[in-house]
Amino acid sequence: MKAILALEDGSVYHGDAFGARCTSTAEVCFNTSMTGYQEILTDPSYKSQVVVMTYPMIGNYGINADDMESYCPHVSGLVIRELSPIVSNWRSKSNLSDYLSENNIPGIQGIDTRSLTRRLRVRGSLKGVISTDGIPESEALRLARDWPGLEGVDYVRKVTHNEPFNWTESKVSSKAFQLENHSTTVLHDPELPAAEIPIVAYDFGIKYNILRRLRQCGFDVQVVPAGMPAEEALKFKPAGIFLSNGPGDPAAIGYAVRAVEELIQSGLPVFGICLGHQVLCQALGAKTYKLKFGHRGANHPVKNLRTGGIEITSQNHGFAVDPASIPNSVEVDRINLNDQTIEGIRHKTKDIFCVQYHPEASPGPNDASSMFEEFRKRIDGTE
Repeated sequence: MKAILALEDGSVYHGDAFGARCTSTAEVCFNTSMTGYQEILTDPSYKSQVVVMTYPMIGNYGINADDMESYCPHVSGLVIRELSPIVSNWRSKSNLSDYLSENNIPGIQGIDTRSLTRRLRVRGSLKGVISTDGIPESEALRLARDWPGLEGVDYVRKVTHNEPFNWTESKVSSKAFQLENHSTTVLHDPELPAAEIPIVAYDFGIKYNILRRLRQCGFDVQVVPAGMPAEEALKFKPAGIFLSNGPGDPAAIGYAVRAVEELIQSGLPVFGICLGHQVLCQALGAKTYKLKFGHRGANHPVKNLRTGGIEITSQNHGFAVDPASIPNSVEVDRINLNDQTIEGIRHKTKDIFCVQYHPEASPGPNDASSMFEEFRKRIDGTE
């Protein structure tokens, strides 16, 4: 079965289809990670995006139930050079093509992903269409050009949980798996610390591994929908506020910014990641803008301006905070070494800090894991 990928600039790629038989419009972006395709598929931050994987072979270790980052996959399509014909991993329960088909997501393989990635780097992320159901080039190009894009659109409402829930009481395990005696088959499942610190986590499209890491630090995590007003969130009597990652344009979710402005006035410590970082910066008076092709991968170098140290980070965002808009009350403490964009800020007098990257993803693997411990220390008053 043949597939087509058409971009708004008129370029068209033909390849072989896998996954679902359907047509999908979205922003086309690329991710440079060598592994982690399952986490990428299920990360809510990829809502309404077709992801191009730059690593040449994808799907070799299949799909398993433990590495899901959300309740369902959120990508609009997947573009790869080659789909692995063999799935080989002791945890695998299915293959990538079947998983995409079950969730109505189209895939295309057999195209020159190097050429496509270069085009996206030069032109920027482009509106596009991926189709596996035989539509002609002219129709695909029309659909790509007619799609409204990400700017100014609220995608957070489409991925947030509609009702509050307590992660600590959920049946999903938060224990950190560790290999025992270097065996690939025997796992030691360490006990969790007591959940003694109540926090509220705003769900803008939260990844499950963020919730696991918060629980591993002893937090009792109450997850609330993105649109919950501050006064309702404070009724849970939290000791701190966490702001999650999520999709789309941060300037399009003014309701979240207004809630965070009120939460800041409560005096509680606040910690934000990715979209949560952008929302928090807006609540402090800064502005955001769209990056040319975004940061998506597991090897982005970030410099800690306080220590001079370099952190290897996992990133997934298409927007950033404008450095010219940062208020005097805020200190920029981390920058991206590739393009000097802001990667972290902290308030000079309040327990408020945030990072643009994903410290829970462990690409370093432990370069940024201290961010969760810092959040606890700020709540404890020991930082």
